[in-house]
Amino acid sequence: MDILLEPSSWAILAAVGLLAGFIDAVVGGGGLLSIPALLTVGMPPHLALGTNKLAACFGSSMAAFTYYRKQLLTPKFWLFAFIATAVGAVIGSIAVYLIDTRWLEKILPLLIIAIALYSLFSPGAMGCSQCKPVTQTPAKHKQILQGLGLGAYDGFAGPGIGAFWAVSSTALYRLPFLHSSALARAMTFVSNITALMIFLLLSKVHLLVGVVMGLCMMLGSYIGAHSAIRFGMPFIRPLFIAIVVLIAANLAWSAWF
Repeated sequence: MDILLEPSSWAILAAVGLLAGFIDAVVGGGGLLSIPALLTVGMPPHLALGTNKLAACFGSSMAAFTYYRKQLLTPKFWLFAFIATAVGAVIGSIAVYLIDTRWLEKILPLLIIAIALYSLFSPGAMGCSQCKPVTQTPAKHKQILQGLGLGAYDGFAGPGIGAFWAVSSTALYRLPFLHSSALARAMTFVSNITALMIFLLLSKVHLLVGVVMGLCMMLGSYIGAHSAIRFGMPFIRPLFIAIVVLIAANLAWSAWF
């Protein structure tokens, strides 16, 4: 890891962390930038994934806290989703070592492209004028199924997880999009920190790089969450669709070409 002694490497990681945190707080998908950056400076793949989980915990915690302070998230309504997401993330992280991932690599781009098309052509996919914040605990079975499925996916792979959370939460609970985004950030923090524990047990985390990049992600997330809250759907919608398309294109290129 001698390359990390070079100032240019730290500058790259800091800049990418800032931008990735911003994108993650608004629409998700910061890993599309942060993981390739870690690989570029010479990290082995598993170490890059574990280090990215550490950095992502900083960003997702700041974004979730910002949305919470703006009263866009009420944690007590989502306890079943929190627990199910943590359990799912453990299952997904373990499954990585037991299941052949080649089929997932082929299917993922199609799923994420479907999310992009659905968001583009369905008027209510990203919130609607009739959608209202929840005022009581949503159906427990919906929370458990959603948390288990998306927690497992994030522990197993993770690309596009913010998009899956935001769009599915809007569909399941009729949430306004900012509230869906707030829930997505909170739940990705849960799955990030759960998966991080497993990577730490496997000694697949570079602590110094993860903390430095994480602090930059935290700043980017602070700016991103406030931008989303201030400018609303006219700012979020095009960025959301653009990031989802980029994630799908990146995955399709890696899997098929």
